[in-house]
Amino acid sequence: MTGDAAHDDGYLLSGDGTESGDRLAAIAALFDPSTFRHMDDLGLAPGWRCWEVGAGGTSVVQWVAQRTGPTGHVLATDLDVGWATHDLPPTVDVRRHDVALDPPPDGGFHLVHARLVLVHLPGRDVALANMMAALRPGGWLFIEDADPALQPLSCPDELGPEQVLANTLRTGFRALLAGRGADLAYGRTLPRRLRAAGLTDVAADAAFPLSHPACARLEVATINLIRRRLIDHGIATEAEIDRHLANVAAGRLDLTQPPMISCWGRRPH
Repeated sequence: MTGDAAHDDGYLLSGDGTESGDRLAAIAALFDPSTFRHMDDLGLAPGWRCWEVGAGGTSVVQWVAQRTGPTGHVLATDLDVGWATHDLPPTVDVRRHDVALDPPPDGGFHLVHARLVLVHLPGRDVALANMMAALRPGGWLFIEDADPALQPLSCPDELGPEQVLANTLRTGFRALLAGRGADLAYGRTLPRRLRAAGLTDVAADAAFPLSHPACARLEVATINLIRRRLIDHGIATEAEIDRHLANVAAGRLDLTQPPMISCWGRRPH
């Protein structure tokens, strides 16, 4: 969940500490394989010009730069570009940019991609229009967003009090997200939104990790980021949060994350 989403001071998951880095690393472990597979299926090739919106980190940027090669170009934008401290290929251009407020960049992109950006943005309709405006004829728009309302549980197999506690915290987390303007059912709307925008060859699928090691890492990082808010809103006590984190560390929970809806469509020639 990236810096483009953090343009609102109320963004729930903002932070510069270890937890934010751990969250990005866990999200990459969970969803990069699906993202990369779809990009290959869309024909990503040497020489392509690509815009990675709300990059938030380097895993996707580095992979796309490798695929597009020395004749390609990757524009990576975010509100906070502090992550761009690693060695990036010379074909990568990193810019501070608000996809919902700033004009879309010129470039006629073959591929525009955003993951976990629009679900959090109050200006998501404008952001989507800006991304489509940046496509060249025949270019692909590839949007990936979670749908927490589609599968709201942390532990779908609710065996006992440990799973009940995990699901109580996840319910509270969802309530906090909704209170900050997140659209918890946004992912499922992507196909009709892309069709309504005039894109062709629209299709979608979903990634749904269950009991993956990175689910536990993402859970720990998220709970630590929102711990104070969970307590302040009466969702959980310090002791309950500590007990939940101990349950996660003990490996007793088959944790999951909301389905990630991946949707793509092509700008007509």
